[in-house]
Amino acid sequence: MNNKNKACYSLLAAATALAFSLPAAAEIVLYDKNDTTFSTDGYFNTFYVNSDVDRAGEQFDRTQSRVKMGFLPNYIGFNFGKQVDDLKLGGRASFWVTINDSETNGTATDIDVRQFYATAANAEWGEVLFGKDFGLFARSNILLDEMLTGYGQVSDTLGLVDGGGVSFGNIGTGYPYPFPTSQITYRSPLMSGLRVAAGIMDPVDTNEDTDSALDKAYQEAPRFETEITYQFEVGGAQIFSWVNGMQQSSENTDDSIEDVDSSGIGYGVQAKMGNLSLTASGFQAEGINPFFTNNAGEALLREVDSDGYLLQGSYRFGKNRVALSYGKTEDDGNGLGSAADYQTRGIALFHDVNDNLKLVAELNQFEIEGQDSDALDEDTRTFAVGAALSF
Repeated sequence: MNNKNKACYSLLAAATALAFSLPAAAEIVLYDKNDTTFSTDGYFNTFYVNSDVDRAGEQFDRTQSRVKMGFLPNYIGFNFGKQVDDLKLGGRASFWVTINDSETNGTATDIDVRQFYATAANAEWGEVLFGKDFGLFARSNILLDEMLTGYGQVSDTLGLVDGGGVSFGNIGTGYPYPFPTSQITYRSPLMSGLRVAAGIMDPVDTNEDTDSALDKAYQEAPRFETEITYQFEVGGAQIFSWVNGMQQSSENTDDSIEDVDSSGIGYGVQAKMGNLSLTASGFQAEGINPFFTNNAGEALLREVDSDGYLLQGSYRFGKNRVALSYGKTEDDGNGLGSAADYQTRGIALFHDVNDNLKLVAELNQFEIEGQDSDALDEDTRTFAVGAALSF
């Protein structure tokens, strides 16, 4: 991986540190009067991490200790609500920070806003969201990850061992990350377990960069994303299933530059039977970066095929939960510039001290196996132990 690509992915690691939300265990209501509410919620976590890196090239091999955030970053959010006749108006703003800037940047903590949206809802026709929120493609794949509050993979090739952001969890080894974007999204009411969401998103520039200022990439239509979920009960098991997808086309004013058609589909099912939970999900994508649904924020020609799956199980006993996870993504060459398979294996123990405080211990193994050469091969094993506080 060249220095330019490594710098790019190190930056993306930091950006993703300010990225995803888990519904808080509770919220603090600050105001509730005259059909108007204002509340806050937050999430704080820190891990001691020890990673053993084995890569192609002996200069990379080392054991590195860190004190970092886990897969979920730290955030504080604010929620607004007002009932006006039969219309429920709402909004959310959340602010995300990394705690890992002290190693190289002193106290230069960045604050990022990943959610800033309003909603208008009615029990009969559903809800419209307008503003910035996470995408629909691969949304449930990541939200229902059994290891979401754990640590996950820290690829050294991607700059994550020494990076200033979060780990990647199972991003790139089972699903791409549904980047937050400006959108107008409709969600139907729950109809006998079925719910449909569909939205238009600000398109991503997936066409090729050119040296000429006269050549412009453009999208005649916005990106379209959708998700259909269905929950039901069978044989005493609670089942939640989903299918999501996206489509976008990018063109260029220079006719010699090929158009890029991007499309993807995600799917999965989660079954809960008493204390046992089983989850299986997957995706297939064309013209989309296998790590990020915004194509890593670059205007590059991304005619790439990738697919992946994630298999998980967990069992709860008392205040403890044990989770096992295996994920894999096959990429035909876009992610790191060469065809490769990415795999993550993990086992974690979660202990609920109470409804707000959780302790976590995890073992994780991340592997890259190059399909054309061994130049990208990597085997990084990580032990992480930490705590998370939510309110």
